[in-house]
Amino acid sequence: MSRSAPIADSVTVSVPARLHLGFMDLNGGLGRRFGGIGLALRGLGTTITIAPAARQHIEGPEQERARVCLDRMRRLLDLSGAYRVEIEETVPAHAGLGSGTQLALAIAAGVRRLHGLPLDVAHDAIHLGRGLRSGTGIGLFTRGGLVVDGGRGADNAPAPIICHMGVPESWGVLVLLDPARQGLHGPQEVAAFAALAPFPAEEAARLCRLVVMKLLPALAENDLAGFAGAIGELQMRLGDYYAPVQGGCRFTSPDVAAALRLLEREGAVGIGQSSWGPTGFAFARSYAEATRLATLLRQEPESRGLDIRVCAALNRGADINVRTAAGAHHA
Repeated sequence: MSRSAPIADSVTVSVPARLHLGFMDLNGGLGRRFGGIGLALRGLGTTITIAPAARQHIEGPEQERARVCLDRMRRLLDLSGAYRVEIEETVPAHAGLGSGTQLALAIAAGVRRLHGLPLDVAHDAIHLGRGLRSGTGIGLFTRGGLVVDGGRGADNAPAPIICHMGVPESWGVLVLLDPARQGLHGPQEVAAFAALAPFPAEEAARLCRLVVMKLLPALAENDLAGFAGAIGELQMRLGDYYAPVQGGCRFTSPDVAAALRLLEREGAVGIGQSSWGPTGFAFARSYAEATRLATLLRQEPESRGLDIRVCAALNRGADINVRTAAGAHHA
């Protein structure tokens, strides 16, 4: 069958948002740099539906981003047809939640499954300009849960996923979005990394040890205190390093920083900022406890401009629903 002939009526792809919990090695002295840790979220994400059409039509948020991704996939796969893309849900762009990678990989997967082609997530990510530093978004698309990547090497391949673990879905995850601000991205992000001092090798060694000997073992034993303690130290050390390009602060958003201080006083743990922010996060021992903390936070005048979500970990990757004349099935 020709690649230009779709075999499905439509494909819906739902991709979880991710928290970027930090990098292990910004030094790169061993030949690989970055080494990201990512967590897939239930309750936040991107959903698109793609179908064959007589003419190209994209509706919903992030239309220009979607158009660029779709055009690149058409050229990559040598497809001549037109498509209707409905972007049903996205997370805010440049908020530290991986929105660009989610949208790109959702469109790539939708186009491939519409034509009965196998997924090629890592290759498509590089073709679409994703995974240039962290490979966590690519790994979480496939697996969900918590992933650790091994850092970018000298070639153009995405960072390999070297660890994947499930996360207790009973834990509550508070996610604090600041609609008034955006994190560093594009040329600003490149300039920020260039402006920072070289990352000390001994600091990278400490972070790698912290992840391998505390964060991951604690997660294996469902030990929230140990897991959150490792995240808290990782975030503190990285926040201090990033502070010179974040206005002298560990957090991009002063409002998020104030809200996180309140959450910490009330018992939340694992306080941090996802990527360059402005989104902040914290963990609680249960979804009910996270809900209580969110209710408390929403009553504070300083938090009224924030979008406060109560989420949980999601231990599966993207959901791909293929609809044909014979019915719907997941692929």
